[in-house]
Amino acid sequence: MIEALPDHVWSVTQDIESWPTWTPTVTNVTRCDDGPFEVGCVTKIMQPGIPECEWRVTELTIGKGFTWETHVYGILISATHEVVAHDSGTKSLLRLNVKGVLCTLLWPIIRLSAKRNLEIENSALKARCEVSN
Repeated sequence: MIEALPDHVWSVTQDIESWPTWTPTVTNVTRCDDGPFEVGCVTKIMQPGIPECEWRVTELTIGKGFTWETHVYGILISATHEVVAHDSGTKSLLRLNVKGVLCTLLWPIIRLSAKRNLEIENSALKARCEVSN
């Protein structure tokens, strides 16, 4: 649970270019387009141990969340970032969905690392939002 208002958590979440300043799971972010963060936007992201990937926003509900997709090693990865109001603050829900032929082979190997990275990202988001609240 994040002890901050959903609007604040959303503001930090959707400001993807600032992610490298508060989460160790992202080392570099480069927007490939200008303008607002919206469906169709493409962003290049560097993460430790992963090749640079282009993520395209496929769904967006302002103030609530977004989903974006990338392809890595023949695997389609869809990541959802959702901000949910709660009585005692805000929940950040992070989900990964993976598809592809290699997924069956590689997912057991990368699943634990992916889970750990999502936990680290959520903890870092909590710390960032509570400090800047």
